[in-house]
Amino acid sequence: MANQTQSTRRPVTEIRIQDTLARSLVGLDTRDDGRVTMYVCGPTVYNYIHIGNARTFVWFDLIRRYLRYRGFEVTYVMNYTDVDDKIIERANLEGIPVDAITSKYSKAFEEDLSALGARPADVVVRATEHIDDMVKAIEGLIEKGIAYEADGNVFFSVESFPSYGKLSGRSLDDMRAGEGIEAHESKRSPLDFALWKAAKPGEPEWPSPWGPGRPGWHIECSVMSTRYLGMGFDIHGGGTDLIFPHHENEIAQAEALEDGRQFVRHWLHAGMVQMESEKMSKSLGNVVTAHDALERYPAEALRYWMLTGSYRSQVTFSEDSIADAVAAYERWKTFKDVAVHAIARDQTGSQSESGDDAEESGLLDRFVASMDDDFNSAEALAAIHEIVSTGNRYVEDAQRGDPAAVMQLLKVCEMFDQATGVLGFAFPSADTSALAASLIDYLLELREDARAEKAFDRADSIRERLVALGVAVEDTPAGTRWRTGG
Repeated sequence: MANQTQSTRRPVTEIRIQDTLARSLVGLDTRDDGRVTMYVCGPTVYNYIHIGNARTFVWFDLIRRYLRYRGFEVTYVMNYTDVDDKIIERANLEGIPVDAITSKYSKAFEEDLSALGARPADVVVRATEHIDDMVKAIEGLIEKGIAYEADGNVFFSVESFPSYGKLSGRSLDDMRAGEGIEAHESKRSPLDFALWKAAKPGEPEWPSPWGPGRPGWHIECSVMSTRYLGMGFDIHGGGTDLIFPHHENEIAQAEALEDGRQFVRHWLHAGMVQMESEKMSKSLGNVVTAHDALERYPAEALRYWMLTGSYRSQVTFSEDSIADAVAAYERWKTFKDVAVHAIARDQTGSQSESGDDAEESGLLDRFVASMDDDFNSAEALAAIHEIVSTGNRYVEDAQRGDPAAVMQLLKVCEMFDQATGVLGFAFPSADTSALAASLIDYLLELREDARAEKAFDRADSIRERLVALGVAVEDTPAGTRWRTGG
């Protein structure tokens, strides 16, 4: 996958995002000029992530990439939940210690995301490394009368926080119906949620003023996000399944502790993935892990599929949708291979002039405008396909050595590289050196000589050797073309 493409080509104007809390499209409003602070809820490391989880993390990596492309300094923090009921259950199932489970699946997560072109967060934090911070926060909530201890557990009193429900839009009456409620006999109200869980035999535990135990899930993210980014940081992200209760509880904990100060400026939530006609979920048993998908499909095609819909949209995982992504990515790759070959054959030393032609400027402007509009990747992909179509108009003339066509094709390739690089794609054939291209051209000249001499066995042998080396050869009315990787 591609390295981050940097650009100072356009000043940042307004980037619009769909804010879950505002329930509307709003302009990105950052705490500090020119800087974005972002926290994303990471994986609970007890198993391979499914392809829907992977899509969420690929998307927030892309959001970071794009914000940097637009000139922002970005600090991206992600957590690993490495103590949880699911982790303990998995350790018991596999018969290995909890820390071995979290190490195994943390590594698998990182490998899968790397294969999909997503870079690690700038800061990766683990819950077990911040227990003291969590204990301190819980003590503060108890002192304020917002939390209470019961039998070695500590619970957050939901009814003590008047704005509870503002993110999800749920009223306390709706919540009392039972959805998402954690049952426990020590609670004062069924709506209250655990900040600290008393230790059970055989489970990991840490000391606390309330006895040995471990933190609840929700306190982890509110404590760690503010530990590294401070209150009022810019973007908090995750899947839509985290809006309630996890993110709702994060807001309550953080803002109650800080006397109502704003916890997060903007909330962004990624849509779910469905299998044909139903949502992908472990409970339904229809999960495709990213690990398995990467063994079955090209990583670039999976990344393309992940970006075909807006980050907020629900997308379908199917053989047809992946096949469409494969075909679209191959169209890009074929264009880049042919364009690099045509440019490498140019002996005039053509170079891109400063500035942009109106058509080229408009093409890249369309890409930027699409991404500025709540990271509208569907329109951004369409803009790249338009760039490819424009470039293809110059290819044959460039192959014939027309300097003007070479110049235009070079400009189009620069736009293509910039846009696809922002989206995290790379094209290995783009690294084909001029020397390698010249050697391939020389072999094809020898092949043409052999054909002219009617030495067809020798001509076929040259072609077969090139194919074996990964060079696809195509005879066209305009002459012989070649590309790598075909």
